[in-house]
Amino acid sequence: MSINTEQFAAANKATVDSLLSVANTALASAERIAALNLNTARAALEDTASGVKTVLEAKDPQAALAAQKALAQPAVEKAVAYSRSVYEISSQTQQELAKMVEAQFSEFQKSIANMVDLAAKSAPAGSEGAVAAVQSAIAAANSAFGNMNTMAKQFSDAAQKNIAAAMKQGK
Repeated sequence: MSINTEQFAAANKATVDSLLSVANTALASAERIAALNLNTARAALEDTASGVKTVLEAKDPQAALAAQKALAQPAVEKAVAYSRSVYEISSQTQQELAKMVEAQFSEFQKSIANMVDLAAKSAPAGSEGAVAAVQSAIAAANSAFGNMNTMAKQFSDAAQKNIAAAMKQGK
């Protein structure tokens, strides 16, 4: 069995395309986080300036204290909203990357199956046992990946439910 130049070039192109997709997804996520951080910092600066002005305009200490208390609740709500946004961006990115990994693994499985079939067809007589052992090992690896993928999805779902519940309590 030999891999020809076209197969090698196609495999390299697929690898580069896959890496570019992952990089673009990561950069898009970083861009969204950076924009969120910038907007949050800008809003915090404006809120702080407004709050200081309100406190300084207070006529007596009780009015200044009341103004500070009035500013605390919106700050907490904005912090919770910021955390929720970061979580949503991270969760979406994780889901996109998981889909890419699944697609790549599916393509890898097909390639390996094709190579094993080609090897089986060109194998010398008497090597059926070795080919069967390789096919069995591939089937076991595929099963293990499927089980691992299912467990990862269950863990991710449970974590998302826990975070959603925690955020509801923070409202």
